[in-house]
Amino acid sequence: MEIKEILYQKCKDFVDKRLQTVQEIISSNQKALQSETKSSAGDKHETGRAMLQLEMEKASQQLVGISQMQQILSKINITKTTKNVHLGSIIKTDKANYFLVISAGKLVAFDEEYYAISVSSPIGKLLLGKQEGDVLTLNAQTIKIKEII
Repeated sequence: MEIKEILYQKCKDFVDKRLQTVQEIISSNQKALQSETKSSAGDKHETGRAMLQLEMEKASQQLVGISQMQQILSKINITKTTKNVHLGSIIKTDKANYFLVISAGKLVAFDEEYYAISVSSPIGKLLLGKQEGDVLTLNAQTIKIKEII
């Protein structure tokens, strides 16, 4: 398996795990809402329902974010390589290695660390369109692109 395939699969697993967690939260909150019955302590009951409702809204927003990540992953062609950094590129620099896909944090493949970043992140925006040998500056730190895969 190639490095891109491994990193791509790790990103898919990350999204799938987040989706499963959010779905469990929604399911749990729905059950809690259904089991809430009107008690003599009306204010306490209403506060509990309001808190559950807020949790449901937060989980729904997370679902939207997960859906966006799934769409981004579906657009990536891991076999495509170009001289310029694009969505789906692996960028090796003198500071760190990046996989330009979604924000999924640190991934490890073949005993090397890679940071899965999105194109909307500060470093993602800087890297997009760059070529091997280009130097960029982020937070007063210079970063040289060594290789694009």
